[in-house]
Amino acid sequence: MIAPTRMALMAACALSLTAPAARALDLNDMTEAEQTAFGAAVRSYLMENPEVILEAVDVLEQQQAQADARRDEALVAANLQELQDDGYSWVGGNPEGDITLVEFMDYRCGYCRRAAPEVEALLAADSNIRFVIKEFPILGDASVLSSRFAIATKLVAGDAAYKDIHDTLIAFTGEPNEVAMRRMAEGLSLDADAILAKMDAPEVTEQLQRTRTLAQTLSISGTPTFVLEEEMLRGYLPADQIQIMIEEIRAARS
Repeated sequence: MIAPTRMALMAACALSLTAPAARALDLNDMTEAEQTAFGAAVRSYLMENPEVILEAVDVLEQQQAQADARRDEALVAANLQELQDDGYSWVGGNPEGDITLVEFMDYRCGYCRRAAPEVEALLAADSNIRFVIKEFPILGDASVLSSRFAIATKLVAGDAAYKDIHDTLIAFTGEPNEVAMRRMAEGLSLDADAILAKMDAPEVTEQLQRTRTLAQTLSISGTPTFVLEEEMLRGYLPADQIQIMIEEIRAARS
């Protein structure tokens, strides 16, 4: 529902557009009689022209979206180094690619699981994308355990092992307990004991905290959230839409 004050302001704007010769309207300098007359005029106008409200709301929403986009661009620009090259997040695709795509993800997030094959298809189709994964577990203890396991795998066994575990976890629908994680590691011929022992290490906690702090700075509260170069993409997007944006960025650079 639109607040009465906002409705009155929108109607006043509409009335002023239809009567340009009228004196300027000051809502803060009206007598009681003028306020009553104005209220009646507003109601009459809106009853006769209800579409004005929808038009004004559309304009308001567009302005808000533009303001949000400008804010996001400023936040991303101020934190670009931490986003794209923090020194600990896994980097895939083409590490020397001309476009960097960052994803904040949670292994228990249904939309992250939906996005995973889309991202893989995008990277397969475009060999010039640098892809960065940010472990951002926000959906409870199971999410945190999964991210700790993935990060510990990277620290113990390297980037290739991390990607294998990442792909396994994003498709895993069970509970990520010790038995399940050990089975995953051993199934990939990894040192399960070393990885499990590393999960509570200070460096694992530090990585999770740094990513969480970055997300808070960027006002990221949901997953997946993508950052394409300096543009924030909040929520799930199909690969073809991201590809169109990438082509637009490249075209603007040429």
